[in-house]
Amino acid sequence: MSSRFEAIANRRAIVDRRMLADALSAIEGTNLRAQSVALLKPALEAGRAEIARRLSEAPQRGNDAASAQAFLTDQILRLAYDFSTQRLHRLGNPTASERLTLLAVGGYGRGEMAPFSDVDIAFLTPWKQTAWSEQVIESMLYTLWDLGLKVGHSSRSLDEMIRMAKDDLTIRTALLESRYVWGDQPLYDEASARFQAEVVANTARVFVTEKLAERDARHKRMGDSRYVVEPNLKEGKGGLRDLHTLFWIGKYVHRVQTVAELVDKGLLTEPELRQFQKAENFLWAVRCHLHSVTGRPEDRLTFDLQSDLAKRMQFSARPGRSAVERFMQFYFLNAKTVGDLTGLFLSHLD
Repeated sequence: MSSRFEAIANRRAIVDRRMLADALSAIEGTNLRAQSVALLKPALEAGRAEIARRLSEAPQRGNDAASAQAFLTDQILRLAYDFSTQRLHRLGNPTASERLTLLAVGGYGRGEMAPFSDVDIAFLTPWKQTAWSEQVIESMLYTLWDLGLKVGHSSRSLDEMIRMAKDDLTIRTALLESRYVWGDQPLYDEASARFQAEVVANTARVFVTEKLAERDARHKRMGDSRYVVEPNLKEGKGGLRDLHTLFWIGKYVHRVQTVAELVDKGLLTEPELRQFQKAENFLWAVRCHLHSVTGRPEDRLTFDLQSDLAKRMQFSARPGRSAVERFMQFYFLNAKTVGDLTGLFLSHLD
């Protein structure tokens, strides 16, 4: 289990995978997949409700909420994988070709999700897909869609994964944050080793240049200012994506696994790390509240939502300043912190 998930309090109150696995194993009769969905869907909804309850009680603990959402998704995917491979498409004598690994990629791979974030996953096979792996993947995807999840997925062989990661910066970045979810662990380990040896090795300078150019283009597209009246807290200047970019660069150059390790590599000081974590925590809290308020994957702090968010995050009015003014001022303060950290990080990198 990810060390980030180990910090989640009372995980079983969010989802009890063992209990659900027992219930799934007891399913009999026809239309087994539909029966599995009927068991998993209430569990997913209950887990989301528990995470929302915790966020309402501690409305500025964004990292906790983001980690809990990813943890819940992990457990649902593991159950769906086991049901597909053990009940729907069980193999009596699998060959070496009939191995399959399920990876979390992108933000989900990082172990961070808002309530309506896409579930970005990759199915990995050792060679060309077999009829069995195609059936399992298809069954799993239909299950996830029936659960109401918005899934971003790919299905590739190990060689295809390496080739595409070399050619495409977006795929390379997503795989940089890939994380084992379930399935064949040795296949994942082989993929991880090959990614480092064949994709990452000796390409750090090019990756940093391309990532910073990508960041500059994104800033220009979003208005090139952190002080916009309806900021995008994910893609805008001073938003979450800027923090992600710093971590991607640090991870690619120094192969770290956590933001805290950037201190050991000289890319952040201890005070800068605390600033990074505080800004990240606040931005994740805002993003999770935004999703909850709108009931959809929303990242723009529009006028009509700012008051609701200020109230949910327990900002109160002060003489001369309303609650929403104090909330937005604090948002812009964090966005400025992200900008300052970017400059410091890049100076350390140089």
